[in-house]
Amino acid sequence: MSKPIHSVAIVGGGPTGSALAFHLCKAGKKVVLFERRTRPPVTVGESLVPATIPFIRELGIEEEVRDYSTFKPGATFVFNAAESLSFTFADVRGATTKYSYNVPRDKFDFSIERVAEKTGALIVHETARVERLGADEKVRLSQESLAATEGFLQEQPDLIVDASGRVRLLPNLLRLPFKHGSRRDTALFAHCEGINQVIEGNVHTDLLERGWAWRIPLPGKMSIGLVIDSDHIATFGSTSAEQFDNYLKHDPITRLWGPDPKRITPVLKFTNYQLCSERGFGDGWVLCGDTFGFVDPVFSSGLLMSFDSARALANAIIAGGGEVEMRRYEKHVINHLGNWHQTIDHFYNGRLFTLFKVGEKARQTMLGKLMNFHFQKHLPRVFTGEATTKRYSVWLVDFMCKYGLMDEDPTELRVR
Repeated sequence: MSKPIHSVAIVGGGPTGSALAFHLCKAGKKVVLFERRTRPPVTVGESLVPATIPFIRELGIEEEVRDYSTFKPGATFVFNAAESLSFTFADVRGATTKYSYNVPRDKFDFSIERVAEKTGALIVHETARVERLGADEKVRLSQESLAATEGFLQEQPDLIVDASGRVRLLPNLLRLPFKHGSRRDTALFAHCEGINQVIEGNVHTDLLERGWAWRIPLPGKMSIGLVIDSDHIATFGSTSAEQFDNYLKHDPITRLWGPDPKRITPVLKFTNYQLCSERGFGDGWVLCGDTFGFVDPVFSSGLLMSFDSARALANAIIAGGGEVEMRRYEKHVINHLGNWHQTIDHFYNGRLFTLFKVGEKARQTMLGKLMNFHFQKHLPRVFTGEATTKRYSVWLVDFMCKYGLMDEDPTELRVR
């Protein structure tokens, strides 16, 4: 990567690839974006944390996104049938953005892809084929993929970016080392009708008998996800649809969502998450977005990581794209993923929910009221995404989850 980077081929036209193409084209780079024609009926990542809003504004699409999305004022956590906790983004002290959106991903992804195209990227609606050169970690576009650019690329691009998401094209091709999280869950998700909300527009996280669930309000429907131990969910049917439908009828929490829920899409399934590559770049290639690492869907961090890594990679390429710039980019992404992973571990071990409950009690005391002024600035901004790269804020959440539970037993609220 010693020579300047002028031409870039991006594999994957989702938000990561399209946002990266936008930034690079604005800087005068020649960019081709390979995006497959067929898309799944539903896509994970429909709820945006507030920290994504500045990126959407930078792309110039917030008004468009607002028109087809559901306004998201905050988040609700359901502990059991009798207890829940909600907070609004507007009450987060020091927040830059005090709201967000729940987005239909087909429309959202198209909005960003169209911006990339208007800025100068060539969109090729074919699956890119990338070949490994011998035993080395060098790659190139196949002649068929190069020809599909119809002369836009006359020769191999200076850089190939893998933004293929959980397809993980280059990590699988090059057999790159990766770290897997401690969970071995299955996520089943679909769109439904007839599902209740605690607070309209809020993203809902429900602690289930086994595992947890998300409820994301979308226009005219609800996105439902069940994240459950793989062996346990397999006992509810032989297919993903049977498992999803049967579990909704089984769990005491999901039965409270409405008397007659109706699934209106197929059920999709994925298992390869909590997966992070240990390396992010090599000779003529680099990873970006979910293909670099995807921690967990619980706090809706995926699209924030996509936009953040796209901008960070664009900055590295524009600055020269050499070893120093790419090392800085790689370190930034690995640190950001690690910060989210640390917080998510506290969700699964029950310490985070326990801290929420302790905080509600502590705010009724004089000392709690004084300390809350400080906590209100740092703790919520980790979950809104605005402070996940702030060392102190992330440390404070970790410290309080470990030492601030006031002798409360966190195992009662752990995810089983």
